[in-house]
Amino acid sequence: MTEKKAWVVSVNMGYGHQRTAGPLKQFTPNQRVINANDYSGIPETDKKIWESSRKFYEFVSRFRRIPLIGNMAFSIFDKFQQIPAFYPRRDLSKPTFSVKKIFSLIKNGWGKDLIEKLKIQNSKFKINLPIIATFFTPAFMAEEFNYPGEIYCVVCDADISRAWVSLVPQKSRIKYFAPDSWAMNRLKLYGVKEENIFLTGYPLPTENIGTEKMEILKEDLRNRLLNLDPKREYFKKYKILIEANLGELPKRSNHPLTIMFAVGGAGVQKEIGVKLVKSLAEKIKRGEIKVVLAAGIKREVKGYFEENTGNIEIIFAENIEDYFEKFNQRLRIIDVLWTKPSELSFYTALGMPIIIAPPVGSQEDFNQKWLLTLGSGTLQENPNYTVQWLFDYLFSGRLAEAAMQGFMEAEKLGTFNIKRIIFKNG
Repeated sequence: MTEKKAWVVSVNMGYGHQRTAGPLKQFTPNQRVINANDYSGIPETDKKIWESSRKFYEFVSRFRRIPLIGNMAFSIFDKFQQIPAFYPRRDLSKPTFSVKKIFSLIKNGWGKDLIEKLKIQNSKFKINLPIIATFFTPAFMAEEFNYPGEIYCVVCDADISRAWVSLVPQKSRIKYFAPDSWAMNRLKLYGVKEENIFLTGYPLPTENIGTEKMEILKEDLRNRLLNLDPKREYFKKYKILIEANLGELPKRSNHPLTIMFAVGGAGVQKEIGVKLVKSLAEKIKRGEIKVVLAAGIKREVKGYFEENTGNIEIIFAENIEDYFEKFNQRLRIIDVLWTKPSELSFYTALGMPIIIAPPVGSQEDFNQKWLLTLGSGTLQENPNYTVQWLFDYLFSGRLAEAAMQGFMEAEKLGTFNIKRIIFKNG
C-alpha cells in the first residue's frame, strides 16, 4: 500500500507560517514545503501582490521603533488585523475589509496558477492529495479554484483575526486545525462549521519530541529542570508531580544553564539580545550561564550581534530550513527561551519557560495572554538588569514551575494529531 501524502503550502513572509509548516513537510511527496508566494514558475503578477504585502509588513515592523510616529503608524496598520474582544459572544461571521480585498484579488486570478499546478501534480499520483496550508490565503485560493482534494488550514496563533476565515464561512469546506481552545472557539464565532474544526495543538518538531511517548522531550526536560531549579525550591513542593510525569531526575544536567534570545522574522527587538548579554557579561565569563542568540536568516541581524556581543554563540543560516534545523537541535539544551510571543509561544509545550518580549501586533497580544494564563510565560523585566531579576526567578523556582506548566498544560502532540486526522479523512 502506498504511503499517504499531502501538499504543505506556506508563505515565506516572516518565520511563523514556515516554522508551522516545517514539522509537516514529512507528509509531502518530496519532503518539501511549497511557498505560495515564491515557487518555480510563479506568474509575475502573483509575485508582485505577495511582495508588496511582505515589504509593507516588514517596513511597518521596523518603522515602529521610531518614537511616537512609529507606534502610531503600526497601530493604524494593526487595526486591519485586530482581533475583536471575545466577550460578549456574538456573530462575527461578517467579512471584514481585508477579507473582501483578498477575495477580490483571488477572483481576478491571484493564486490560480498555483492551484492548477497542484492539480496537474495530483495526476501523477492518480489521487487528489490533501492541501495543508499554514496561511489562510492559499486555502482560500484552493477553494475558489475548485481544488478537488481536502483543504486544511493550520492556525499558528492562540487567537486569530477574521482574516483567517472565508467570505461565507458557513458554506466553506476548509477544515481548520486549532492549536488551543481559544482559537477553536473563535473559529466558531466567525461562522466556521463545528465539524470543520479540529482541536489538535500546534505542530511541534518531532525531533524535539520523539515518538508519541515523548521520550526525547522528557529526557530534555529532566536535564532542564536541574538548571532551572538550582535551590530545589520547586522540586521540594512538586517532587511527586515531576517524577510521576518524567521519572527520576539525573544527578547532574547534561549542559550548563543556557538562555536563548530569538528575534522575529523582520529582525525587530535585536537590541534586547545585546542588552541581556551585556548585563550577564560577568557571569558568562565565569561560566555561570551561557547565552545563545538566534539571528534567523538575516545577515544584518547576525552582523549586529557579532559587533555588539563579542564571543557569543549565534544561530544563523542562509536559508530558512537550515535555520529551523539548527534552532531545533540547539533547543534541546536550552533552558529558557526569551522571545516575543509569536508562534514560538507554543514551544512552551516542550517544557520551555518563555520570557516574553513586548508583543508586535494584535495576535501576539493574545499569544502573550495565553502564555500568562498557562503560567508558562513571564513578562521580561528591564533587559539592562537581567543579571538581577533572572537569577531571582531561578533561585525561587519560578522558571522551573513555568517549564512544568508548559509541559503539563499545552498540547505537545499536534503534529501526530494532524497526521491522524488528515490521513484518516484522506
